Amino acid sequence: MKASKLAQHLIGSEIIKIGNQVNDMKAQGAEIANLTIGDLDADIYPIPKILKEEIQKAYDNNLTNYPPANGLKPLREAVSADLQQRYGLTYSSEEILVAGGSRPLIYATFKTIVDAGDKVIYPVPSWNNNHYTYLTDAVKIEVETSQANNFLPTAEELKPHLPDAVLLALCSPLNPTGTMFSKEQLSEICELVLEENSRRTEGQKPLYLMYDQIYAMLTFGEEHYNPVSLFQEMKKYTIFIDGTSKCFAATGIRVGWSFGPKEIMDHMKSLLGHIGAWAPKPEQSAVAKFLNDPRQVDAFVEDYKNKIAASLQVLHTGIQDMSSRGMTVNSIKPMGALYLTIELDYLGKIKPNGEVIADSSDLVFYLIEEAGVALVPFSAFGNSRNMPWFRASVGGLSAEAITEMLPRLEKSLLNLK
Repeated sequence: MKASKLAQHLIGSEIIKIGNQVNDMKAQGAEIANLTIGDLDADIYPIPKILKEEIQKAYDNNLTNYPPANGLKPLREAVSADLQQRYGLTYSSEEILVAGGSRPLIYATFKTIVDAGDKVIYPVPSWNNNHYTYLTDAVKIEVETSQANNFLPTAEELKPHLPDAVLLALCSPLNPTGTMFSKEQLSEICELVLEENSRRTEGQKPLYLMYDQIYAMLTFGEEHYNPVSLFQEMKKYTIFIDGTSKCFAATGIRVGWSFGPKEIMDHMKSLLGHIGAWAPKPEQSAVAKFLNDPRQVDAFVEDYKNKIAASLQVLHTGIQDMSSRGMTVNSIKPMGALYLTIELDYLGKIKPNGEVIADSSDLVFYLIEEAGVALVPFSAFGNSRNMPWFRASVGGLSAEAITEMLPRLEKSLLNLK
């Protein structure tokens, strides 16, 4: 029985494939340091206490029926107040849309803006833009980035592709690299978007910018910048993606929000209404109450991100120590999010059994089996399998577990000839 063409040609997640092998090996008793998934061990990083208590109260109070299609008004008002207080952004509750995490909102952004055959621009590496572009039958314009720019796209790299494009998808702090746009980098890109839109005629679709800032609170000594704070004129072209999953260690709570031009939000609301991608009502109610206590929010985030930063620093220091001893490894100083970008330049090397490490995927599975260390290659984020860069997510491990893992990683790499 044949499936649709869309289903037949949809590419599965490489991250899930790696995760499945890790889970199978762990079920058989193997000890694996799982640095693959952008999730958090809830025993190490529990959600805020007040958030947990408010969720339980909401269920006790039977808030278990349908929420409004665009989200509970108290939550949208709380998000509005938080955006004003935290970033100086002015968005009314009617310009905010709540959904079951950020994924439905990203999908709705694509489906609301992009028609079949439209051009969508995004950098590589980046998370899932290739799949959302496929799901909208768009023409993908992948802009290869470089280590020299922390794997973030520059205005110069994007400029040739902007004419006739309808969507530019950016993320900062970036998944998979944990790197962030500087004020200058983002300003130059916003100026290009404004220039491009000034050239378009009435009736022509604008060039929109989808700005994913789901990791915005998880920054380590760096300032997070956004397009609208830099240029007020960007407000009519920018669709933000945000939510609780990363900043509150609440990946399973499934409360995300988008904000942007009201006419786009209204269309996204209608689309998600047909999909039924609402966030659960008890969780929405609880998040609203938590956001309305900024001191509690800030205290939680400060403690949580300091722990994440400490784990990232342990891993970064470990990789740099290996490099100082002559190993062909490298890492980029962590700036934000949960991730460290690691280079393991061992493609083409020979395993102890005589087999060749043909590509980055081969190296990943070698390290899982030989070192009990699981990473994600940049090929999962749109790059070539011949690229020796990898994402390491520290949310699932303690700093102590990372320290214990490093000698195993080093030994397995040294065994390659």
